[in-house]
Formats: sequence, structure tokens, C-alpha cells
Amino acid sequence: MSAVDTAVVESGEGSAAPGPEAAPPVRWPWVARAGFRFGVVYTVLFSVLIGQFVFVFIAALNEWLPDNAPIWPLLQIAPVLEWVGRTVFGVEAVFQQNSGSGDQTAIWVMVFCTAVVAATVALVWSVLDRRRPAYPRLAAWFLTGLRFCLAGQMLFYGIAKAIPSQMPPPSLSTLIEPYGQLTPMSVLWLQVGSSPVYEILLGVAELTGGLLLLLPRTATLGAMLSVVSMAQVFVLNMTFDVPVKLVSFHLLVFALILLAPQTRRFADFFLLARRADPAVQPPLFTTARANRYAIWAQAAIGAWLVAGTAVIGWTSWHEFGGGAPKPELYGLWEVTEFRVDGQPVPPLLTDETRWQRLVLEYNGAATIQGMDGRLVDVPAQLDPAAQTLTVTTAPGTETPPATFTYTRPDSENLYLEGELDGRPTRIELSSVDPGTFPLNHDRFHWVQDFPNAG
Repeated sequence: MSAVDTAVVESGEGSAAPGPEAAPPVRWPWVARAGFRFGVVYTVLFSVLIGQFVFVFIAALNEWLPDNAPIWPLLQIAPVLEWVGRTVFGVEAVFQQNSGSGDQTAIWVMVFCTAVVAATVALVWSVLDRRRPAYPRLAAWFLTGLRFCLAGQMLFYGIAKAIPSQMPPPSLSTLIEPYGQLTPMSVLWLQVGSSPVYEILLGVAELTGGLLLLLPRTATLGAMLSVVSMAQVFVLNMTFDVPVKLVSFHLLVFALILLAPQTRRFADFFLLARRADPAVQPPLFTTARANRYAIWAQAAIGAWLVAGTAVIGWTSWHEFGGGAPKPELYGLWEVTEFRVDGQPVPPLLTDETRWQRLVLEYNGAATIQGMDGRLVDVPAQLDPAAQTLTVTTAPGTETPPATFTYTRPDSENLYLEGELDGRPTRIELSSVDPGTFPLNHDRFHWVQDFPNAG
């Protein structure tokens, strides 16, 4: 891409018209021309098919968009991906709509298909346009579009951390789950979520990179910060098995492409101790007036992007982040007495019916911990008006839901009375303060004579 930058600068584009002493047109090597053609087609296809790249530009209208708007492009080509998966790779490449994984088999097949289509189009393009020596103007538009594409994603991921909803603090059920039962991704999420300040700083770094990318004058600095941020994200995704490896890799490559035209300047300044020319973005038009209008247009698009990502962050915080509504019986409840048919059930580790703890943290769900320590997430419905709690203890079976009438004499105690597995059951529970767990208190000390390794 350094050839792209050289072509733009040396060809004299950006002035009103080339004068009689204008530099002769620059001819890119055929490898650069072929790679550019492939890169343009591949990047456009990938950015359109991974719907979040487009969605972030219309996120301010999220309230009026269907729920599946971010994955709509993939849904349209899902049959093609299934066919290619079976025919070429012998795998079932079914796109899982509710998975949330960006590394599904279907998406890997999509990347393969995108590369094949891009190579085919680039080959035809090269044959039809074989006499063109370079693409300085198209390169300018391509780099500008890529810059905004990367900026949108930096803002999208940055706001999710700056308003800490992407990696929330440890949930109540996680506090009682053995560490060895956690997946590597859960460990990473809990590590970041356990320190909201750290998560906010990560988000601010990504937001800063995205904001700097929005304007040509600060774009190079924004691309540098984006490379650092995305390199860290990509390494974490690879080492903690986070299923966003494909997207983070592409974002890192996008940032490197934006920096590629500045390679010579970086080498002069950092390696050769020579004076470096100013880092400039290639102009989009041939006249100064048109380029001024282009800068104002870019500022307007940037403001729209910032507004959209702010809406996403605020909505996410109130829907599933710390600002989400909590159920009336929110808390971690320890079972102090468990009676069936009027008789107390002793807390034996071998008992498969007695509860050890009940976690009520989210509307519509509950977590039951059995005496063996297993945590089971089940559907639950709370009716504050009728003072009832209905728990589906065995989802997918014919076992009827357990309906309890609850009483709460004070904030520390909860009594459930009803039928469990068809037998009269009374459960007495006491509240457990999450702050008593070492993970949730004594977070910071200026002076430590001994490390608090616990």
C-alpha cells in the first residue's frame, strides 16, 4: 500500500489541475495492482456480510429495526454456505442465529467463499483493466471507507466496555461456582469484569482510537492506537478461546492496512533517524473546495457514528448491564431448612432433591444449587402481586413446574411454601451478602506487607 500513497502524492492529485511541470504518472507493480483489486472486493464483501460492520452505521435507528438486523446478510446466504460446506468441506455449515459466536463453521465457510469470489472478480478485473497503471483515486476512497469501517467497530466495542456491560462483574451464581468448572473465556470475562475501572480504561482506549479515525488529520494516530488495541484483543481471543477470532483478526489487518501508506515515514523517523514528511490522508477529489466539503461530510458521518454507538451503549446497559431491572427477590439465598411432607430433610451431599442455594438474579430465570454443588439454570416466573414463584425444575420433561407462595418477613429471610415434585415442600432461606466473598471486597491496598493471594 506504500505504492498507493506514493502514487497519490507524486501524481499531484488534490490540486485543481496538473500543471506543465506535474510529475509523470506512477505505475504500480502488477503484484500491487492485483493485490489491491483483490483487497477491495474482499473487504467490501466481508464488511457487508458481517452485518455488525453495517449495523453500527444505522444503530441510531435501532428501535425501528428488526431484532435480526445485524445478522440479516448472513441469513440471506445461509443456504449457499450450507451447500458449500457439504460439497467442498464435508461439514454441516448451518448458521446458528442465537449462538453469538463469530467463529461458527458457517462463518469460516463464508470467509472461504468471500476469498474465492474476490479472487475471481480480481482476475476478471485485471484482464479487463490491464492497461491501467495505478488506482490512486480509488485507493483514496477505499482507505477512507476502510477507516470509517474500522472506526465504527472501535466505537462499537469501546462503548461496550466504557459503559461496562460487555464484561459484567461476577454474577451471584459465579461466586459459588468452582473455579475449575469455568471455561477459559469465562475466566477472561470475570478477570476484566472484576475490575470495572480496568474495563472502562480498555473501552476508553478503543473509543479514543475510533474517534481519532473519524477525521483525516488524526487518522494515522487513530490507526496506531487501533493496531495496539486490536492486537491485544486478538491475542486474548486466541489464548482464551473467545469466539470472535475472525472479526478481531480482520480488524487488526484493517488497521495495519491504514498504516501501510505511512511505512516509509515510520522507517525514516523510528529506524533511520531521518526527517519524516507529514502523515497525510489521500485526497478524495481533485479540487481543494471539494476536499473541504469531504472533510465536513466525514465529520458529519463521524458525529452520526458516535451518536449511534452511544445509543447502543446506553441501551445495552439498561437491558442486560448493571442498569437492567432486578427481580423483587434478587439475591443469593442459602437454604437453612428444607421440609418435605412436613419432615426436615437433612443436608446430605448424596440427596438429589434437597436444595443448597437459590439464586435469583435475572427476570425469568433462577439458578438452583443442589447438595452435590451442581448449578442448574432453570426458567422461573415471579409474580409480586400474587406473591408466587414458579420454577421449572426439570425443563424439557413432563415434570410439572413447582409453584411456591413466598413470604419475606425481612430483607434477610425468605420462606417458600408449595409443591415440589408433587410433594408439599417448605423451604426457608437466608440472604448471603455478596460482599463477604473475597472477590468482592478489599479490592485495593496502597500498603501490603503480604500479597493478598487468598
